[in-house]
Amino acid sequence: MKDCLFCAIARGEIPSHRVCETDDLVAFLDIHPVRPGHTLIIPREHHAYFDDLPPALAGEIVMLGQRLSKHMKTRYGAPRVGFAFTGIDVPHVHAHVIPMMETTDLTSRRFIAEEKLTFRLPPRADDGELAVTAAEMRTALAR
Repeated sequence: MKDCLFCAIARGEIPSHRVCETDDLVAFLDIHPVRPGHTLIIPREHHAYFDDLPPALAGEIVMLGQRLSKHMKTRYGAPRVGFAFTGIDVPHVHAHVIPMMETTDLTSRRFIAEEKLTFRLPPRADDGELAVTAAEMRTALAR
């Protein structure tokens, strides 16, 4: 889709910190991470929402999410990793894979506890830090 942000990222027209690519998928670091390592997985082909995905493609996304999760637990010492298709903001299906240090990392409770309850995105991550994290993740996933 021509006007889709994530389609442009998948085509390489917009820079991203990619951690893994397959013929069908691109995984890259979220520029507004909930936690370091917060990764988005998108299909190269445009599908607006989770229920629009062909089942085989949904399965590929879940399998890549599992690979990322195993790495994140080791890399960040995260006791668990959250995986969610949210359908928020960008109408191109995307899964969030987030190392969870606290059980509230995927909910608004974290931001309420930190008194940061807003309707804005988390702070923009530093590009240098994203580049280092992406390189580490690519190396780990290549094994």
